[in-house]
Amino acid sequence: MTGCPRHIALTLAGLAITAPSLWSQEPRAADGVRRAREAMVALIASRGVKDSATLAALRAVPRHEFVPADYRNEAYADHPLPIGHGQTISQPYIVGYMTELARPRAGMKVLEVGTGSGYQAAILSRIGCEVYTIEIFDALATSARDRLKRLGYAATVRQGDGHFGWPEQAPFDAILVTAAAGYIPPALVEQLKPGGRMLIPVGNVYGVQNLILITKNARGEASTRTLLPVRFVPLLRAPAR
Repeated sequence: MTGCPRHIALTLAGLAITAPSLWSQEPRAADGVRRAREAMVALIASRGVKDSATLAALRAVPRHEFVPADYRNEAYADHPLPIGHGQTISQPYIVGYMTELARPRAGMKVLEVGTGSGYQAAILSRIGCEVYTIEIFDALATSARDRLKRLGYAATVRQGDGHFGWPEQAPFDAILVTAAAGYIPPALVEQLKPGGRMLIPVGNVYGVQNLILITKNARGEASTRTLLPVRFVPLLRAPAR
């Protein structure tokens, strides 16, 4: 996933928490970080995210650990931040919105396509999901794996082309795709359990897309619903060999 900011809702609401003292002074730093994270979650809740498990995970996971040091003063602002390799960490509101719609609960098996720095995987892990996450850039996959392990979040990370999902671990209760596809990859739909839910941005990968919710009924029949316009970077393919 490369190029423009990774997850940007068109209805972006800013949250400016960028005071340099947030990170530079102790012992006030820890209290400042806590207040900043609470303010971030309060904003997300005010925009309509109400699921208690999702909000609790957003309060618990230290987003500042998932951004480069140069951007830590903006870690709890409601916008994406660069993480290297032309990538960004997702806008917190979009993380909360997609997480809530996936209806994650402890014990659910969830596939994430697009690991990035590992923040979304950490949120799912904090809720208690069994998380599998794929990242096309090897350097990001490696750093996310190390970061999640260091912080104590259980998630299985691998480098690969997300179009094909993770067939060895399928089926999944939920699938979250964090990059824009020109179409809904059939392999991902196939790997979704009956009763499962998948969220994926679909449309012009260089413009505005629609966030799509795909659900399967008990007979395994899939249906789609358009949720809201978004702007994601393209879901990249692995180079042909």
